[in-house]
Amino acid sequence: MNPLLKIRNLGQQIWLDNLSRALLEEGALERFISEDGIAGITTNPAIFQKAITSGRYYGESLSRLKQQPLTAEERYEQLAIADVQRACDLLQPLFEQSHGNAGYVSFEVSPALAHNAEGTLEAGKRLYAKIGRPNLLIKVPGTSAGLLAVERLIGEGINVNVTLLFSPAHAQAAADAYLRGLEHLRSTGGTPERVMSVASVFLSRVDTLVDARLDALGNKAKEICGQTAVAMARLIYQNWRKRFFGPSFAALRTAGARPQYLLWASTGTKNPAYSDLLYVEPLVGTDTVTTLPDATLAALRGHGRVAFETLTRDVAAAQIIIDQLPTYGISLNEVGETLQTEGLAQFEQAFAKLLEACA
Repeated sequence: MNPLLKIRNLGQQIWLDNLSRALLEEGALERFISEDGIAGITTNPAIFQKAITSGRYYGESLSRLKQQPLTAEERYEQLAIADVQRACDLLQPLFEQSHGNAGYVSFEVSPALAHNAEGTLEAGKRLYAKIGRPNLLIKVPGTSAGLLAVERLIGEGINVNVTLLFSPAHAQAAADAYLRGLEHLRSTGGTPERVMSVASVFLSRVDTLVDARLDALGNKAKEICGQTAVAMARLIYQNWRKRFFGPSFAALRTAGARPQYLLWASTGTKNPAYSDLLYVEPLVGTDTVTTLPDATLAALRGHGRVAFETLTRDVAAAQIIIDQLPTYGISLNEVGETLQTEGLAQFEQAFAKLLEACA
């Protein structure tokens, strides 16, 4: 069996970490859904920057938009929103069959709003209404301001993908914001069962930073290189299960609310010395999502080894690895803050190039 379908049978959704007009026009996205069981799509400014500046299907539309009195951001939104709507429509049957548990497309607010809670809230509401699809997730970075906006968006019944999470503390804060939003929604007569949220925990970038610091410390520290991100993800999942399947979530669960599902992001291996499926094969677990860029998806389809759930394996060993980091002067909280800042900067740069192309 196709390894992607095996993962689906084990209870994990695979979402494509890419969207372009070429995927839509040439039928590749439809094949991913029908043949590989792709159950969702994630996008970000870097993905759209690459698609629009190098894609063959945007030139005519962009030329027409440049004849109109629009800002560069408005032109970008018109191009991207059309793609997102088409992708949502392709996934709509799955969304309906799964009763809203799968079939989502994520679209990110401007990275310029990362530290502006009110701006993020208004942009999220505007984009959700403009795209007009129930299987849309508004993507919001997990900054302090972003989390305030997440709480309020959830409180208004808007689906949210909390992105750029790099540590257990980040995942916990995202869950807290989601739960506060659900409580507000329920208290105002809203319907929690219609709300979906995922918390996107980035993996490969964690190993890249931690490994560099371990390498600088010598042979003993190097023994745990390449193991931090998987260990961290396994422990985050353990805490997630306690949080959303324990008594603290019971009332909301009874009211029909879903957990805020964990989503493994940044799953493309950056170190060529490591397996190209390092962040996929060890993290197969029920009620989770993994998002794969094209190369990682092809690798999984081509030589992935998937036979059983792996996310709950070797939890004690994972704890030992994480417990060693402070002895080497490494704080996962500090790593998380550093990587979130860097991630925002990368998205801001991609967004600036995107707006330049649309100007």
